[in-house]
Amino acid sequence: MKVLVLHGPNLNLLGTRERAVYGTATLADINKGLETIANELSVSLTSVQSNSEAVLIEEIHKAGRAKTDGLLVNPAAFGHTSIALRDAILGVSLPFVEVHLSNIYAREEFRHKTYLSDIAIGVITGFGAESYFWGLRALVKTLSDRKESSP
Repeated sequence: MKVLVLHGPNLNLLGTRERAVYGTATLADINKGLETIANELSVSLTSVQSNSEAVLIEEIHKAGRAKTDGLLVNPAAFGHTSIALRDAILGVSLPFVEVHLSNIYAREEFRHKTYLSDIAIGVITGFGAESYFWGLRALVKTLSDRKESSP
């Protein structure tokens, strides 16, 4: 199974950025934890972080062409603004789980809605780095269950 992890804008600043909101884990810490889980689950994992919406869209398109099984997406602020990310995911028809480090529903009202949540398998929000780890496990379990139940 192949999974692409997409980290949206400003997540390269984790560990130093608004620690009270985002915690102290760095992006490298999160990626390392994801790799550990991926190895445990026998999943091939690729992680990409970009502050550019265009780069994230191109990665989604590549994942579609490469027959990637699913996406784990932290769109960060793009989740609240980017119809283009939504369209890219819909365009390649890849199942995905949306994750957020902070509880977006306990923050400013403009963060309460994302353009991805209604097309995601599920959304995990508010558990810091664990949101990613639970998201990966949930994605892999869901994809495995779907493969087992298909004729």
